[in-house]
Amino acid sequence: MAAHIRRRLRKGATTTAVAAAAVAALAASQAPAATLAEGPVGGGDPKAAGEDTASAADDGAATGNSPYYTDLPPLVTPDKPGSSSNLPVTGSAEAGIPASILAAYKQAEQTVATTDPTCRLPWQLLAAIGKVESGQARGGRVDTNGTTTSPILGPALNGQGFALIKDTDGGAYDSDAVHDRAVGPMQFIPSTWASWGQDANGDGRKDPNNIYDAALAAGRYLCANDRDLAIAADLDKAVLSYNRSTEYLRTVRSWFSYYQRGTHEIPDGTGRLPTTPSIPSGSTPSPNPGTPSPGTTPSPKPSPDKPGGKPTPGPSKPGDGSTSPKPKPPTSKPTPAETFGSLENAGTGPLRATAGQAFDERVAVLARNALGAPLGKVSVTFTVTGNTGTLFAGGKKTVTVRTGADGTATAPELRAGEKAGEFTVTAVAGTGRPRTLTYAATVTARQADTIARTDEKALVAAPGEKFADAVTVKATYKDAAAAGVAVTATMVKDPLGLFDNDKGPYFKDAAGKPVRTLATLTTDAEGMLRLPEIFADGTEGTYLLRLTTEGGASVVIELTIQAPEETAPEGTTPEETAPKETETPEA
Repeated sequence: MAAHIRRRLRKGATTTAVAAAAVAALAASQAPAATLAEGPVGGGDPKAAGEDTASAADDGAATGNSPYYTDLPPLVTPDKPGSSSNLPVTGSAEAGIPASILAAYKQAEQTVATTDPTCRLPWQLLAAIGKVESGQARGGRVDTNGTTTSPILGPALNGQGFALIKDTDGGAYDSDAVHDRAVGPMQFIPSTWASWGQDANGDGRKDPNNIYDAALAAGRYLCANDRDLAIAADLDKAVLSYNRSTEYLRTVRSWFSYYQRGTHEIPDGTGRLPTTPSIPSGSTPSPNPGTPSPGTTPSPKPSPDKPGGKPTPGPSKPGDGSTSPKPKPPTSKPTPAETFGSLENAGTGPLRATAGQAFDERVAVLARNALGAPLGKVSVTFTVTGNTGTLFAGGKKTVTVRTGADGTATAPELRAGEKAGEFTVTAVAGTGRPRTLTYAATVTARQADTIARTDEKALVAAPGEKFADAVTVKATYKDAAAAGVAVTATMVKDPLGLFDNDKGPYFKDAAGKPVRTLATLTTDAEGMLRLPEIFADGTEGTYLLRLTTEGGASVVIELTIQAPEETAPEGTTPEETAPKETETPEA
């Protein structure tokens, strides 16, 4: 431990106060050092299981509580707090992150942000865990696809100083057909990888030895149980779910804070390897920390079981020396396949309908679990918001539907109200941190593509009189009667209605005053419209009345104001009624 502390102080303590702070922080951890045996394939990595375990709600441990690196960040931060994390490619190897590893963390952050944005996963948290678990994949020793050049394996979880987790993968991932081992740069045990594994690089395989696959799996695992990682308590729970040790939490937290202050990209394979593991109480550290002494076998304290692993006996109390096995209490923690992950649009098209008509499209959503697979039996509540009068079938504004086996839930048919305008349909699912989708929808006014008079009788009125014959029209849409269509009637000077007319025929408003435009007319259930009475002023001539509908249909009707012709009394001829010239008598 003294060597451990001195190593920390050499890394940047420049004042007594800083050194004292480092010593206090390390002393508070109470985590003794340990050495680990190498694995059979490619060598094992020195990692340490913290002696004390923490209550992490019902979270398990992604690594099976395998050992981990306890190296702490340099006391001199890469840049001042709040600086950019996209700094130039300069600085120490310890402060930098290998290029492929950094790219994988950032890609995982972006992917999770699209499927579970409320988790708010920061890539710096993945970097902190990757540093503690594998030293950033052994300093970035990966090929061009992001796969480690040799397997990274933890010790066999055989119950000899570790948790007892018997083989669950037939040795497929860890080359051990007897016991499981933590595998890859993010150190997943096989039973956990079977539930959380991802194919992030699109090669058709879920490979725990590939940093892209492993980083995305770690991101989804940390976001489980509706966690919001911008909340400190949720972030702590997430880290403890990876390894249930408070010392582990402190170590990851320190690197997380370090990377938040700034880091930089370094070439793959040039990262600095961690050197400091921990040793359980009562064991003797080897002369060279990180390298096992000849003939020695690591014996760290047993750790709680991994979710998905087999029940493992452990000491009744960590560090008390007891050897009496005590089974881990069973939990009812939902599996990743049962955990609600995200809510997405299931292909809903544009929502548009004419007033009073049914919408052709129905709102549909897709629920996914924490692994990104479709999730059934999720309750989704759909709500209509707006003042168009639109409702779901049955006259309801809110309905709840459960997703089927394919993860989709489809709302009932929408029926447009009579008022044109926009409204929204909101889909909400999940508890704790509900996922929400909002769909915009539009109700358009009823339309007609044709409007015409029902007869062809001439419309004539004498000056100052009213037109004796009413104007009746019928509107149709696709050859069917267009009911409820708004119609505007305007007295115009030209057939196109470009100029209104202020002389000739007119309507009367409610107060009896002349008006030459009516915009409140609507066709009846049969598409028929009978115009109000039309009056003539004293100006004779032929005038135009233009009717237009929603949908662009129009008709122009002629109105004539003409004084009636004088007629001769019955039994006389026009010559007899004509005025006669009078003779002027001669003087």
